[in-house]
Amino acid sequence: MGDCILRFVLFLRSLVFLICMSVATVIWSFACLLSAPFPYRQRYYWTSRWNVFVIWAAKTICGIRYEIRGKENLPDAPVVLLSKHQSAWETIFYVINMPRPLVFVFKKELTYIPFFGWGIALLRMIPIDRSKTRDAFAQVLEHGRRRLADGQWVIMFPEGTRIEVGKKGKYKAGGARLAVETGAMAVPIAMNAGECWPKKSFIKKPGTIIVSIGKPIVTEGLTPAEVNERVENWIESEMRVISPAVYRDSPDAKATRPTGQPT
Repeated sequence: MGDCILRFVLFLRSLVFLICMSVATVIWSFACLLSAPFPYRQRYYWTSRWNVFVIWAAKTICGIRYEIRGKENLPDAPVVLLSKHQSAWETIFYVINMPRPLVFVFKKELTYIPFFGWGIALLRMIPIDRSKTRDAFAQVLEHGRRRLADGQWVIMFPEGTRIEVGKKGKYKAGGARLAVETGAMAVPIAMNAGECWPKKSFIKKPGTIIVSIGKPIVTEGLTPAEVNERVENWIESEMRVISPAVYRDSPDAKATRPTGQPT
């Protein structure tokens, strides 16, 4: 009986959250369109207020809190952020918790989504056409170089898609290659948002999401493969620090922490 009541409460809270987020998305999309004539930083700020609201609503309604570790590791320099990807939560969260405006690399079809896509289209993101695989990285490099020079940071998810809690996808070297070819630092980020906001799940669970930021990797003199390996090793070993219960019986639990990388 107690489990049934708990499931119902979680369902009800998740439903209320979804309604609030949906209404906010419609309202904010029109507000974002009105901000289109303003300078980019003002446009970015106003658009990101939607992110502030959603993170607040997730905390207030669903009980999803967060803790940031290692924020002092973020340098005042061009950076490519390379993060674990488990849910939609982190894509919303990073926008309002990084010291510089972020640039996401995403499939251009997202800009076609009513309301939500309109807001994205107003920002200086990097939409790519995945059907043109040969040209995809050229697009990322061209736009990424320009955005980094403008003082923005590029964020990419090396595994390419959301990965279920406790699992590891194949780390692709596109983000590491961008960092190497532009001379930017690569900053690895581990986080366990999937434990509260599971992939493809309607139900949101209360708890504390931990976002752990690693030391920046200076890419000069390294190959993309070497940078990618360091990023993967740090993230996967750090996941076992922030989610020990999840990874205790994982078949991938053999990862080791690179020398000199803190928790």
